[in-house]
Amino acid sequence: MTAPVFVVDKVPGGGEFVLDGAEGRHAVSVKRLHADEEVTLTDGAGNWADAVVVAAEGKDRLVVRITAHATEDEPAVRITVVQALPKGDRGEVAVETMTETGVDAIVPWQARRCITQWKGERGLKSLAKWRSTAREAGKQSRRVRFPDVREAMTTKQVAALLAGADLAMVLHEDRALGSAALATADLPARGEIVLVVGPEGGVSPEELATFAAAGAMPYRLGRSVLRTSTAGTVGAAVLMARTGRWS
Repeated sequence: MTAPVFVVDKVPGGGEFVLDGAEGRHAVSVKRLHADEEVTLTDGAGNWADAVVVAAEGKDRLVVRITAHATEDEPAVRITVVQALPKGDRGEVAVETMTETGVDAIVPWQARRCITQWKGERGLKSLAKWRSTAREAGKQSRRVRFPDVREAMTTKQVAALLAGADLAMVLHEDRALGSAALATADLPARGEIVLVVGPEGGVSPEELATFAAAGAMPYRLGRSVLRTSTAGTVGAAVLMARTGRWS
């Protein structure tokens, strides 16, 4: 089994290090780690260190010895998913599974047909939940570079993001629109792919037109229509496999 991952503000370059606070408590009181077990420390931005436990002290202090450290390279092809706001806790489910899949950035989108509205204090709390979910899912999936969960965007802002992408794509199941199969799309060898996932009610014709003007073309996954909280993860998995990120 791979070593558990813990988040630190700054990854140590060598010697002994004390993991304390919430992460130390999780390591000592929840994971119950003890001497000679291996752990990985990361700042979530690609920097990491492997370490061996020296001792567990009290309920929230883990003393470790650094054995190796490095920085993970940025992927040649970055994958950003623009996720329309789902109902209930399905947003956190989408963020969790997309993080586990390996997505590099997640953009909440206030689409026209979204039932959920991120406004005021509720919007701030929801964004904080998404970011916390990405952090925890990053740890669980042993990532050292966590996805960037950005501020919620309007359709106009999403269009600007699509215009700057190396490949802009909108998931849409309607073959009448001329949507191509995502599994056969011509993908760049380097750069950023931005994939838009609509709400349960679908991407509106006006939004599709706006995105098309920004250079985004419609793509489909298959015959079945997936829920918005699932489609981004499945779409990202297809892109991960086809870009060599999963090779």
